[in-house]
Amino acid sequence: MTGPETAPRSDYLDGRDIADLTAWRRELHRHPELSGEEVATAARIVEMLTASAPDRVLAGLGGHGVAAVFEGPAEGPAILLRCDIDALPIEELGDRPHRSTVPGKAHLCGHDGHTAILAGVARWLARNRPERGRAILLFQPAEEDGSGAAKVIADPRFREITPDFALALHNMPGVPLGAAVLDEGIMNCASRGMRVVLSGRTAHASQPETGLSPVPAMSRLMQALTDLGQGGSQADPGFSLVTVTHARIGEPAFGIAPGRAELWVTLRTQRDTAMDALVAAAETEVADVAGRSGLQAEITWHDVFRHCENEPDATRLLAAALDAEGIRTQKGDLPMRASEDFGRYGDQTKAAMMLLGAGEQSPALHNPDYDFPDPIIETGARIFIRCLRYHLF
Repeated sequence: MTGPETAPRSDYLDGRDIADLTAWRRELHRHPELSGEEVATAARIVEMLTASAPDRVLAGLGGHGVAAVFEGPAEGPAILLRCDIDALPIEELGDRPHRSTVPGKAHLCGHDGHTAILAGVARWLARNRPERGRAILLFQPAEEDGSGAAKVIADPRFREITPDFALALHNMPGVPLGAAVLDEGIMNCASRGMRVVLSGRTAHASQPETGLSPVPAMSRLMQALTDLGQGGSQADPGFSLVTVTHARIGEPAFGIAPGRAELWVTLRTQRDTAMDALVAAAETEVADVAGRSGLQAEITWHDVFRHCENEPDATRLLAAALDAEGIRTQKGDLPMRASEDFGRYGDQTKAAMMLLGAGEQSPALHNPDYDFPDPIIETGARIFIRCLRYHLF
């Protein structure tokens, strides 16, 4: 690896670039698409890439993913930079001019900003073609439901671009604007969604004893599953958390005693191995409660996130870039409880993710008034560009 003193001199993005990228980010913000629905977003990305003239563009990767490949003339490593492009099923609040135009959907996790950062790297690569190796810009779909990375990796075309390093960033409210959080080891906890359906038998509300209501079992199960979490600090390998996120019993009617109940719960652990044990315990609890109540139980699993772990060499690459750019870096309160599907790339290559500060007074991610701070588009692009300089120039 070359150091900052030997990195080639080259312009970064200029004022016109930043203005264009900011406007483009806000256009993405106006037109959010949920996980698996990113058709128009992908089309905007492909259109944007046309001006940068990558050597290859792989569209429809793992669904609606897009990968742009910039080839150097000499042999060298392949560096993949990844962003996520999907939005959330949350109604946006606020009166900003670029607020979401789609009811009930909004970019409230900052993926529009991540996408703009990678668009900035594409602009820079159009003027600074790699001297060796490959730069791969991956615009990944469906991060929010945990399915995107797995589908991208399962796509046969991913084997054509399997990198030597995979790098990513995520904006983070509560961290000073433009500062960074980075460390080796576990970056994000594992999580998965558990959907439980309890089936009994309806009855007239005046004669509930003639049916089989799931209400008592539902009440016990909500508490029993919650109690499976050990709590504590996520820095503790034994950390676990079970959160009830949704519950429904029967139909909204006064004359019917319910015969069906549905419970949604999120399980969270520091590592994948601990998740396996927590899943087994949760399934046993459901079977026990349902069995003692004479109910039928069905369990399905959703939004499965592996833990995300920063590999040492990839972490050092990001750290060197941050140091060269003079960006304040801290270890922060890691791992994050929140999950991230970037961890799956660690099965394929050396991978690391960092957090980029969105401001200490910023609303939290997934809050209805959150908006990605435009000033860190340039900061994120500078970090990624510096990573490319170290290996490809």
